[in-house]
Amino acid sequence: MVIKKIPKRMCTGCMEMKPKKELIRIVRNKEGEVSIDFTGKKPGRGSYICKHIDCLEKSVRAKRLNKSLETDISDEIYSRLKDEIINGEG
Repeated sequence: MVIKKIPKRMCTGCMEMKPKKELIRIVRNKEGEVSIDFTGKKPGRGSYICKHIDCLEKSVRAKRLNKSLETDISDEIYSRLKDEIINGEG
């Protein structure tokens, strides 16, 4: 029996490799707009973060999302991410 490979991505907060489905994807499209991608299929440059508030805080402090997406992330995106993590939506 063939075992299906589970895609893994690195969290920008804790820097651990985790299964893609356990992470939240943030994407920057060609126009430079940054949004949260719940499907994982939006086109553009993506970055991943765990569904833990500690990881978000570490990522914000070190500006890792800014670096990985090669753009400035607005406070609105950070607050939406925080809400998604706290409320467990998505």
